[in-house]
Amino acid sequence: MPFIPLKFKPGLNRDQSNYSNEGGWWAGDKVRFRSGYPEKLGGWAKYTTETVIGVCRALFNWVTSYTDNFLAAGTNEKVYVEVGGNYYDITPLRDTTTNQAAFTATNGSSSVTVVDTGSNPTVGEFVTFSGAVSLGGNVTATILNANHEIATTINADAYTIVVSVTANASDSGNGGGAVTAEYEITPGYALTTYGYGWGTSTWSRGTWGSGSSQPITLSARLWFFDNFDNDLVFNYRDNLYGEPFIWERIAETDPTNSLLARGIPLSDLSGASDVPTYVGQLLVSQNDKHLLAFGATPYGGGDYDPLLIRWASQDAPENWTPQVTNTAGFIRVSRGSVIRRAIATRQEILVFTDTGLNSLQFTGTGDVFALQELSNNISLAGPNAVAAANNIVFWMGRDKFYVYTGRVETLPTTLWTHVFTNIDYTNIANVIAGTNEGFNEVWWFYPSSASSENDSYVIYNYVERIWYYGTLERTAWSDSGLRSHPQGITSTGQLYDHEYGNDADGVAMDSYIQSADFDIGDGEKFMLTKRMLPDVKFTGSTAATPQAYVTLAPRQFPGASPQVEPNLPVIETAVDVFTDQVFIRARGRSMAFKIGSNTAGVQWQLGNPRVDAREDGRR
Repeated sequence: MPFIPLKFKPGLNRDQSNYSNEGGWWAGDKVRFRSGYPEKLGGWAKYTTETVIGVCRALFNWVTSYTDNFLAAGTNEKVYVEVGGNYYDITPLRDTTTNQAAFTATNGSSSVTVVDTGSNPTVGEFVTFSGAVSLGGNVTATILNANHEIATTINADAYTIVVSVTANASDSGNGGGAVTAEYEITPGYALTTYGYGWGTSTWSRGTWGSGSSQPITLSARLWFFDNFDNDLVFNYRDNLYGEPFIWERIAETDPTNSLLARGIPLSDLSGASDVPTYVGQLLVSQNDKHLLAFGATPYGGGDYDPLLIRWASQDAPENWTPQVTNTAGFIRVSRGSVIRRAIATRQEILVFTDTGLNSLQFTGTGDVFALQELSNNISLAGPNAVAAANNIVFWMGRDKFYVYTGRVETLPTTLWTHVFTNIDYTNIANVIAGTNEGFNEVWWFYPSSASSENDSYVIYNYVERIWYYGTLERTAWSDSGLRSHPQGITSTGQLYDHEYGNDADGVAMDSYIQSADFDIGDGEKFMLTKRMLPDVKFTGSTAATPQAYVTLAPRQFPGASPQVEPNLPVIETAVDVFTDQVFIRARGRSMAFKIGSNTAGVQWQLGNPRVDAREDGRR
């Protein structure tokens, strides 16, 4: 009998049954397609051994005129600037006290009580002390003069911290009287949280103070970053809004002084006027150098308006006062209830609301910016579920994917069932999108129904127009082109370089792809295979003798397990660069082909395998 080529359509398809998807690929993990052929996904390795505190939801990479290559990272607890593999804590402060903090240690305990009148501490908040002296024993000045997390609160004037040593009987001092205490902004939630009772409603609004009998949604903290020339502008968003900040790159060749400084409120800039108290998202229109706020407190004061767009005067991020002599101004989106995200493209800024999409364009006239509705009745899974590649914008909605190419269109997918019936909608706002432009891909990381954190991904290859999926935990992603590799970070704060080597941070990566069932004569007759020509290449492998495994899984009926007869089970065999043919014996009405690897140093790509198969009766 002649060899039968096993040619399968590129991409994974889970929107048809296994049997009806004959000629296609059915399942896989950590694979991609190149020129229509499946191959193992690139590996990853730690970029730095340091980790961040909290769950990171945003990474932003930019370079300065001093050639600094900075990466901003925003977690629910901290804000960092990374350079050279080192993280620098730039978290803004909410308050500073001087000459009043006093410390009390308990013999045999690592807990230290701090009394600081009017400090209004919050559990989980961070405080940095300076100027403290030794308590006389193990709790030295070095131990105290550090960044500490508030462990418990006693009242508005006192709290406890946990230090790295155990106090002894000699620790009886109070740390001196010239202590400076710097209190960082209150941390947010790592995941969407629901609350009841006293204090769960919004401050000074509604039923705050008396509580609520209905659950209040407390959103995970998200950060938004952009650069204004060399400086970093950023804001957090808990539910609808947060404070706007700026971190300034001081005009010095050495960035050390800048990196040791913290972000400050935008309103603290010299000459600041009418800066919004709260914003939904800061973004810089880089072509015309305007700093914009999408969602903001109005000019002249008032409650936060989630549909208001304000912008500072050109080249003046501190000046938000509209005047005939500057370009500061505002405009309001007319439809929807809240702006969820703005993203800059080549000639416009796309503004997503909860119901539609708008285009904001710089006009250069007295109006400065003009707003046009592009589409109504769309959705966005989460503020970070959108990415731009090749001037095309892709995003995940709550029940479909979309693309904007000058007009809004539904993006067809072969993985609708796999994604949207297996997603944790409680934490869907944590979905992140990112590009992997070296492979013409857009990635979405999302929480599956089995996890509250992003543990799965789906990829769209926009050149080949195909989809594939897998499992991998990443909470933020950056592919700016300013670094050698795309970078992703985990919920434990570990940053990785991706497309780096063949392994999962030094550990063998389990990668595979499996076809849908194929048969002879529409499955009316059994098929007997005796031999296979695998056609696998291992270019890029670092293992001395790279191997992959290939599997033929026979099945008698579509719903049966992949083993027809006890003496003709699933056949799995190893292949390497020297394997020209494999002698096997598998029999069934249909079969599925699978290839994968689970050993270190292996990179594989499948070509056109062939099997020696013949008809073998009807029973």
